[in-house]
Amino acid sequence: MWVNDIIDRIKLPFRKEKELFSALYDILGFYPHDIELYKQALLHKSVGKRNEKGRPQNNERLEFLGDAILDAVVGHIVFRHFEGKREGFLTNTRSKLVSRATLGKISQEMGIPQLIMSAGHSTSHNSYMNGNAFEALVGAIYLDKGYDACMRFMEKRILAQLINIDKVAYKEVNFKSKLLEWSQKNRVKLEFRAQEQKGNDNNSPVFTTQVFLEGLEGCSGTGYSKKESQQNASKETLQRLRREPQFIDSIFAAKADRTKMEEEPVMAAPDIDKIKEENENFIETRGEQPQTKDKKSKSVESVAVPQRQTELDELTLDDITATPREKTREEIIAEAEAAAFEEA
Repeated sequence: MWVNDIIDRIKLPFRKEKELFSALYDILGFYPHDIELYKQALLHKSVGKRNEKGRPQNNERLEFLGDAILDAVVGHIVFRHFEGKREGFLTNTRSKLVSRATLGKISQEMGIPQLIMSAGHSTSHNSYMNGNAFEALVGAIYLDKGYDACMRFMEKRILAQLINIDKVAYKEVNFKSKLLEWSQKNRVKLEFRAQEQKGNDNNSPVFTTQVFLEGLEGCSGTGYSKKESQQNASKETLQRLRREPQFIDSIFAAKADRTKMEEEPVMAAPDIDKIKEENENFIETRGEQPQTKDKKSKSVESVAVPQRQTELDELTLDDITATPREKTREEIIAEAEAAAFEEA
């Protein structure tokens, strides 16, 4: 009996190793040469494992290497795929493909979270941990198989099966409209101010836009077009609104000061009768008798205020209702767009 227990204990590591080999093959499309590299890539720092020299063993160093390799490989792929596109477009596309959110989703789809060793009970919803593990695996592939293997992995396993590079490149979240909609719903005064235009090292124009909310500085953004700079400024401002509750408080405090000033009456409404009397007194009769109203002459009253009387006659309240119609989302964004800034 005890002999069988010993045999089972000996077989257990080999069985686990075989399962890891099989799981990595399903993910990578090839069998690893140095399995220890991939074990380390899947080892989260929370485990607290150390080597014989007392140094921590985890995937952070491989993550650093994989991040650099991913930038190079994805940049290479984007450069070849989008021939003739400008630097700004290529940089933006690469950033989307290697973003933490994208890598976390890729890792989830490939089943990498189930292989990560961590002190936590579940890693399925930790996009940072999953994305870091993906980068560490790329670092392990580079050390184990080389740059070309990383290129094949990204092209055949990721872009060919999991990600449509064209959809990622041309998908644009309209952060500007999101910010405009938020400001309109909260009746916050929003401005986009163009800053001084500059050129980069290649003398290409670079635009900068600064966001102001109730006169307070939001965030700025740069881009190779005015639209791109406004989008980036809006994105950064939205992120700041989410991160800094005190920023929102200061905006609404400024709004309260502004609306209070706007609502305070400057002076009383003019008296229509007095205006009419003043206009009549401006007419000098030079001793003549006041004119009478007949078909051949005009009265003093009709000569003095014909235009004002017409305006009063035409003034109605037909367009004013007690409960205004609810505006659509498109109308809100359109009105905010027109009020916030002038398009070039």
